[in-house]
Amino acid sequence: MALRPERAGGRRVVTINVGGCRVRLAWAALARCPLARLERLRACGGRDELLRVCDDYDAGRDEFFFDRSPCAFRAIAALLRAGKLRLLRGPCALAFRDELAYWGIDEARLERCCLRRLRRREEEAAGARAGPPGRPGGLLGDPRSGPAGKLFACVSVAFVAATAVGLCLSTMPDIRAEEERGECSRKCRSLFVLETVCVAWFSFEFLLRSLRAESKCAFLRAPLNIIDMLAILPFYVSLLAGLAARGAGGAGGAGGAGRAGAGAALLERAGLALRLLRALRVLYVMRLARHSLGLRSLGLTARRCARELGLLLLFLCVAAALFAPLVHLAERELGARRDFSSVPASYWWAVISMTTVGYGDMVPRSLPGRVVALSSILSGILLLAFPVTSIFHTFARSYSELKAQQQRAASPRAPDGRSQAPVGAGQAAVPAPCAQGAAPGKLLQN
Repeated sequence: MALRPERAGGRRVVTINVGGCRVRLAWAALARCPLARLERLRACGGRDELLRVCDDYDAGRDEFFFDRSPCAFRAIAALLRAGKLRLLRGPCALAFRDELAYWGIDEARLERCCLRRLRRREEEAAGARAGPPGRPGGLLGDPRSGPAGKLFACVSVAFVAATAVGLCLSTMPDIRAEEERGECSRKCRSLFVLETVCVAWFSFEFLLRSLRAESKCAFLRAPLNIIDMLAILPFYVSLLAGLAARGAGGAGGAGGAGRAGAGAALLERAGLALRLLRALRVLYVMRLARHSLGLRSLGLTARRCARELGLLLLFLCVAAALFAPLVHLAERELGARRDFSSVPASYWWAVISMTTVGYGDMVPRSLPGRVVALSSILSGILLLAFPVTSIFHTFARSYSELKAQQQRAASPRAPDGRSQAPVGAGQAAVPAPCAQGAAPGKLLQN
């Protein structure tokens, strides 16, 4: 079937049919069409060339058929109608990006907010495919990969719990008194043995993860691995410091009193640093994030909501800068109370009042001070509630994505090695209203 020739005067009008969504365009307008695929239609000299651009052609109705998503094309048609390209909220952003590539539209034509949303979705999808940085798969990477993975996760959680218990017991007054006197009872030795065994297990696990990681640099940059290093290193630093102290004591007994005194002074100066390093042992609790879907969702939400958390802090600082001088003026100048001695001291009261904590250490007594306090509390409730909705939706989305990723990893695999998981987040799916044969869209006529 031959192509319909162009009419004289350029009055030929063609129909673009995309899954039932029909758009009528002047044939001459295709020469300057922002859709590169439609622009290529004018260069086609035969049916074979034409079918390389579209899926079918009806010469009787001069209609070109494209077997693509009609929902995405409706958004793309807005580019022809109004010159603006926006990312729809319903369809998958990654599927819409593929549609843009098919039609030959540059992603830079998207509105700035929509382009940011597309880039953010691409980063999320890339992170979901690759998994957490530095996290190997299999036994160490997924505790739900099998019975061995579950056993490994249970053992790791047990060691974390044992470390937390040992850390609590090491702060008991009798054990602290023994440490200050330089003594070591049976209970102190038992706690040291417990900590040594736990650190040995954590070091062994860290070593296995580092050996199985494909990229050692990405492994060392991973947040959970950084936390592991910060939690493990203080034990070895304290152990080396203790060996150095024994060496200094031995040197003093052998006649090197000067060297012993210098070593003791050095250890005394390093004592504060060692105590701070030992306090980092509380980071062992963060290891539970490797085996807890909720904790991983919380960390992912905090990373995605950095802007919202910044707004939360900004609202709090601006409101505190407003109410602190007001309550100081009301109480210091107009009231009889002297609790609000200065504006910087009033900042503490403003923060705890806006967050509805209210320790009660500073309380306004005068009527103007109570009015300022009431305004501060109500403003804090409203201002802090604004970003919470966005943070909540981000947490729900992050939890759903991680749960879907976990289910895909645990689902049985097909004979060709691919997972038989259903369509989840990040996979293109055409909604029911956008199926083939949907009602035609609005007509565009030039």
